Amino acid sequence: MTTSNDDLPFDLEAVKAAFKNVKHWGDLSKEGGPLQVMFKTTLETMMKAELEDHLGYPPGDVRAKKTTNCRNGSSKKTVQSDHGEVVVEVPRDRDASFDPVVLPKYETRLGKLEEQIISLYAKGLTTRDISEHLKGMYLGVEISPTLISNVTDKILEQVTQWQARPLAGIYPIIFFDAIHFKVRDEGKIVSKAAYTCLGIGVDGIKDILGIYIGESESATFWLSVLTDLKSRGVQDILISCIDGLKGFPDAIKTIFPKTEIQSCIVHQIRNSIRYVGSKYHKEFIRDLKTVYQATTLESASMNLDKLDEKWGPKYPLVISSWRRNWDRLTAYFKYTPAIRKIIYTTNIVEGYHRQIRKVSNNRSVFPNDKALMKLMYLATIDAQKKWTMPKRDWAETIGQLAIHFEGRLILDLN
Repeated sequence: MTTSNDDLPFDLEAVKAAFKNVKHWGDLSKEGGPLQVMFKTTLETMMKAELEDHLGYPPGDVRAKKTTNCRNGSSKKTVQSDHGEVVVEVPRDRDASFDPVVLPKYETRLGKLEEQIISLYAKGLTTRDISEHLKGMYLGVEISPTLISNVTDKILEQVTQWQARPLAGIYPIIFFDAIHFKVRDEGKIVSKAAYTCLGIGVDGIKDILGIYIGESESATFWLSVLTDLKSRGVQDILISCIDGLKGFPDAIKTIFPKTEIQSCIVHQIRNSIRYVGSKYHKEFIRDLKTVYQATTLESASMNLDKLDEKWGPKYPLVISSWRRNWDRLTAYFKYTPAIRKIIYTTNIVEGYHRQIRKVSNNRSVFPNDKALMKLMYLATIDAQKKWTMPKRDWAETIGQLAIHFEGRLILDLN
């Protein structure tokens, strides 16, 4: 589904035009700068959501109208904000009974209410929790859960734009993994997978490339995710790090045939231990370490043979799983220790998932996919604020990758 610029929470073309005049960091928030443009129209969108809650029906939906009151254009208002002086269009109603909570009448200094609502939602509070919290802060002023839901629903428009944004042509490494949540669907509580793609760009900085809500994890759905990444500009992935989902490597090769695939060693170990008697866990893991912690592929292969000799008769399914997936489990051996440390496990994306879990613990069940997507997006934006520096030793890593993938990774040093 395509989204027109009119559906976005701000004037996309105006923001693009404002960015053309940005030459220094301070230009972002100057008068007419992109932050002002985005802030102004996002604030106006929130006030429209408030008016919709006040009137009880959306614009143009006459059948849902149950009041004699109606929309009556807008008026200009100049307010002081963290982004400087901003002129906003305040929507009006015919009865003049509408008083925006985010920008009350006669108020010329913008409060922090809208930021508080979004911030509290991003921390995992439900709409009712937020309503009670703000009621205490504002001395009993009622801010209904419906209004809060309407305000946070506008985030979905930002999600749509974020999810459709153009991506880089090449990513040295992308981690693919899914995290599962309980969601109410047509009156039933079902488990749904949030498919996430965490990429490390040529600059070494992490970025969540997309979040996709679907049914239980499957290679077929991952194929649609990969297709979306391709349509948004990704032409090449050097290394993909995945769990052991059956059919997933084939899905990757269908869209990105040159991609090197590394299956997560940690996932393989966890799955192996499930089929080993508990009294043998420590001994088996000690022997298994000689395989995946070997210094070379040759020694790893030799140690797997020894593991097979000792444990194969007792646990043939475990050993056969390692042999069947050997090529993808051992792809990391061809690289230096610095690269091996990054790609041998999907822990980096699982760390991101742990951050999501921290803010979703208050919600045992999400009311719908939309509520799950809002929370994941806001939690992601919050997490990415800390992702501003390249990974340690990235200069050495990217140089080694350029040698391994000669002709595919071209660095622009100008």
